[in-house]
Amino acid sequence: MLGYTITQWLFGILSFLAIMFALMVVFSRNPVNSVLYLVLTFFCIAGHYILMNAQFLAIVHIVVYAGAIMVLFLFVIMLMNLNKDTEPQKTGLSKIIAAVAGGLMLFVMVGSLKGAEQLNLYTYGSSQIGTVKNLGKVLFSEFLFPFEVASILLLAAMVGAIMIGKKEIR
Repeated sequence: MLGYTITQWLFGILSFLAIMFALMVVFSRNPVNSVLYLVLTFFCIAGHYILMNAQFLAIVHIVVYAGAIMVLFLFVIMLMNLNKDTEPQKTGLSKIIAAVAGGLMLFVMVGSLKGAEQLNLYTYGSSQIGTVKNLGKVLFSEFLFPFEVASILLLAAMVGAIMIGKKEIR
């Protein structure tokens, strides 16, 4: 197959799909369709995580972004009730300014990549480096204290949200 491995083919296909879905997010006129294209983009990115042998990160990415965040986006879009009548019309000047700003941003990104050196990819002896088992071992041995601090902060945030949102019974 032209000297490419199956992993390289999958990387190319996932990259192409992620870029196409991201462009469809930007150019779609319907905000609900944009959110759905964004979900597909997140699934393609999760596929990249799987190719990097980071299965846990892929699953968390799907659950958090494609699940929770997209439900929030859809809720806000439907709550705002966007339609053509309420949307302000953009002038030609604002479109030109947006195009110039986008071009400058692309120029800065390409310039920063051009100056970057070749990345040194570390090769590990174990093919299990991104598995949940090894992540759990590291999390509960080397990073036990920061993990517990993060869990206490999350617990405090949940208790605070419940206390703020709770109705008083009288």
